[in-house]
Amino acid sequence: MGFENGGMSSLEDLIDKAGGCAVIDGGFATQLESHGASINDPLWSALCLIKDPDLIKKVHLEYLEAGADILVTSSYQATIPGFLSRGLSLEEGQSLLKKSVKLAVEARDKFWDAKGSVPGNSYNRALVAASIGSYGAYLADGSEYSGCYGPEVNLDKLKDFHRRRLQVLVEAGPDLLAFETIPNKLEAQACAELLEEENIQIPSWICFSSMDGENAPSGESFMECLDILNKSEKVTAVGINCAPPHFVESLVCKFKQLTTKAIVVYPNSGEIWDGRAKKWLPSKCFGDDKFETVATRWRDSGAKLIGGCCRTTPATIRTISKALKEKS
Repeated sequence: MGFENGGMSSLEDLIDKAGGCAVIDGGFATQLESHGASINDPLWSALCLIKDPDLIKKVHLEYLEAGADILVTSSYQATIPGFLSRGLSLEEGQSLLKKSVKLAVEARDKFWDAKGSVPGNSYNRALVAASIGSYGAYLADGSEYSGCYGPEVNLDKLKDFHRRRLQVLVEAGPDLLAFETIPNKLEAQACAELLEEENIQIPSWICFSSMDGENAPSGESFMECLDILNKSEKVTAVGINCAPPHFVESLVCKFKQLTTKAIVVYPNSGEIWDGRAKKWLPSKCFGDDKFETVATRWRDSGAKLIGGCCRTTPATIRTISKALKEKS
């Protein structure tokens, strides 16, 4: 399946349909909590796959209503080792991974059945991106923000960690894959090599976090990190997620110089997550009105996919969607 036909072109088609910049959804855990879910747990949003799947579908629908062109599944911290550590069987863990995709696809189809045929509607048929969180997200010790996995974690260990989850998620039929909060070059390389080894035929993006607005959390330069990804035809887009929003514009400009791939950005609201204390610290925060201003700047700087990560809401996504449509 080439880029010009079928799977790999679906993301490019969506970007075109959206006027050159498509909208990703926003914070998932934040929205689940606003509906009363308690997710202070290493499995985070994945816990709701077990406890309250209907709520997950509801949140997906809220983001579609707000104008999201891409739904990211609730599988960021859903890993097979994580589920096994909670006493679930391998089959149950794999079934929950598939469920994360199924719920997003069902929400997308339900929404499109209702809205797609309405004359003059402003929506695009959304794509479902299966979320694949970094190894650090599974460890739940904050290492996705430091990139320090220790000397015993090598390329093969990272590939082995990701492989089965990748296979199961792809079998479930998402439109694309989203590798999220990758903190170092080694894990980016592991993800890119896995896509080749498994001969994945759907688009994927690989997003890094950044704590200083200059480099990957590991301290490695984005030039080093992107050099590896630029060589892979299986990686469709690259970018930044889960970083403070005030870093985004300069990072988009930097990425624009380092890659010809589509650039994707979905930052946090600007609040800081304390990975050890497991709580949000009050800090310089972007309100939705600020996102309205910066979303068009990010697009004009070269971003092709824009959304929100932690502590952003459907209101944020509505603002971003509206701003991009009005000023395209």
